[in-house]
Amino acid sequence: MQEMPPLNLPAFEVRVAQRSGKPVIFDFIRRTYVALTPEEWVRQHFVHYLVGQKRFPAGLMANEVTAAYNGIKRRCDTVLYRRNLTPFMIVEYKAPSVRITQAVFEQITRYNMVLHVDYLVVSNGLQHYCCRIDYKENRYTFLEDIPMYEEMGAPPV
Repeated sequence: MQEMPPLNLPAFEVRVAQRSGKPVIFDFIRRTYVALTPEEWVRQHFVHYLVGQKRFPAGLMANEVTAAYNGIKRRCDTVLYRRNLTPFMIVEYKAPSVRITQAVFEQITRYNMVLHVDYLVVSNGLQHYCCRIDYKENRYTFLEDIPMYEEMGAPPV
């Protein structure tokens, strides 16, 4: 199995296996093993970070969420929902070798045209960016860190 790079995220108990000769990693949100790619390595670390460190409720998270815009189906990497199941945050992952550029932010912004969330997060496992959208003022603000779930204006779980 190929070695995955260390990330700028806390370690967790990784569950990897081989399926049809290919490495897979357990996705505890989807409750299944999925192909172990560099992007998936980032996703699994990041989701564990959100749940374990930032106290995001795992039951209100979904991976690989389809959003259709202008008849084109797109997949959001992770979406966090409020208790009433309205989307609250989108997270876009890239492999550690992929630089976070304006194009990555344009990609997540296209997803947000459908979901209209309050927070957008982008990570390649090494760098993480979080911005809060202010729809009334028609602007966004980059935050120094991802806030704790309770601090994000979401109703308590």
